[in-house]
Amino acid sequence: MAIAVGTQAPDFSLRSKNDDGLVDVKLSDNFSKKNTVVLFFPAAFTGVCTDQLCDMTSGLSDFDGLDAHVIAISADSPFAQEAWAKQNSIKLTLASDYQKTTIAAYDVVLPDLVGLGPGSKRAAFVIDKEGIVRYSEETPTPLEKPNAQAILDTLKNLA
Repeated sequence: MAIAVGTQAPDFSLRSKNDDGLVDVKLSDNFSKKNTVVLFFPAAFTGVCTDQLCDMTSGLSDFDGLDAHVIAISADSPFAQEAWAKQNSIKLTLASDYQKTTIAAYDVVLPDLVGLGPGSKRAAFVIDKEGIVRYSEETPTPLEKPNAQAILDTLKNLA
């Protein structure tokens, strides 16, 4: 079961690939500055994940307007994430949890991703500027997307 509302969010430092090369993505970089939406998704180049992150990209201005930064995490390599993002015009910050340590810290490990071994469940968290989890959702199956409206409503209540 995913970490609960009211708990301190586990910090992470993950790698991301952008036009500048490999960069670190740290949750704590947002503390005292922005609220953070952390999305866990099973795998790049899959239908539901592509739909979800494209939908989130199209609504990115809503998150920016609520002083929130969106970080999407999977166990894919940062290179695969970058290729997928470019192919699908995904503008979110993508972070690679290749070692699956952050996935485990948030308790969203999918024991077996279509016979490929452990991966990430689909989950969403809203983390306030102090690092406290204010919204936590783990979808019943990887085929279901988190409730985007509930995420936005949580952010509105933090404003």
